[in-house]
Amino acid sequence: MAFKPQGHMFSFSSILFSLLFATIVSSELTSNCYESTCPRALSIIRSAVINAVAKEHRMGASLLRLHFHDCFVNGCDASVLLDDTSTFTGEKSAGANVNSLRGFEVIDDIKTKVEAACPGVVSCADIVAVAARDSVVALGGPSWNVGLGRRDSTTASKDAATKDIPSPLMDLSALISAFANKGFNTQEMVALSGAHTTGQARCQIFRGRVYNETNLESNLAASLKSNCPSSGGDSNLSPLDVTTNVYFDNAYFKNLVNNKGLLHSDQQLFSGGSTDSQVTAYSNSASTFSADFASAMVKMGNLSPLTGNSGEVRANCHKVN
Repeated sequence: MAFKPQGHMFSFSSILFSLLFATIVSSELTSNCYESTCPRALSIIRSAVINAVAKEHRMGASLLRLHFHDCFVNGCDASVLLDDTSTFTGEKSAGANVNSLRGFEVIDDIKTKVEAACPGVVSCADIVAVAARDSVVALGGPSWNVGLGRRDSTTASKDAATKDIPSPLMDLSALISAFANKGFNTQEMVALSGAHTTGQARCQIFRGRVYNETNLESNLAASLKSNCPSSGGDSNLSPLDVTTNVYFDNAYFKNLVNNKGLLHSDQQLFSGGSTDSQVTAYSNSASTFSADFASAMVKMGNLSPLTGNSGEVRANCHKVN
């Protein structure tokens, strides 16, 4: 059961801390950071993302996921992009990322173009954050203001990625805790989970749900079994949203209400628990979901950014300068 704070003193101090934190972060990240130093940066990123998503709709989901997996591990610092070195094992080989995290080549292409326009100015972390926003927009979803001015980390941690990134096998209580550890409340967790209204998952990830869980709509279960046998076919893909997978909308939540969540963690959001009412609300109102998702994404983009003299602006997103 989620802890409910008692008394006005706790609530007021929590609100005060949140406002103070937001003020500090907003003073460090600004939407017009590159207005004079690299005025074409945002248009370069947007154009590259639109082209990448037009070639493959799934890339929109992949770029969004890349941002999420970056920010949840030591903050939005592009650490997820770093290759292994002799001094650290990076995040790409963590269980949540290996053989599934995608979009690196799109980020590389954007970085090359931005470096040509203004060398050493725009960080890889900012490129990942903006590309995530532009991907959602390209898929018909909401937009939001992306604060800019992040700098890139000089190290990465496989162990931190293994520990911090929520698993698709988690129950509701574990999901709530994983997001709370990063400062998100339960409503924000449900909103961010709505990112699964696009993208695909491997058979290996949802096989257990298909063959062992009863709260899966029968026709969908039969269809999934044909694509995901009880053994073998680990890399076979199925859409996270079985109805409108190439669009960013609220169909994900409608699916959950009808027991059509692909992942165990998805269906946990509508399984007789505390988040059922939030899922129902989003299933009934696309605009409410869009607004809450955009707000939560702003908050996620503000997770522990490196600013000022911290970190660096990498010339190559895969390695430190």
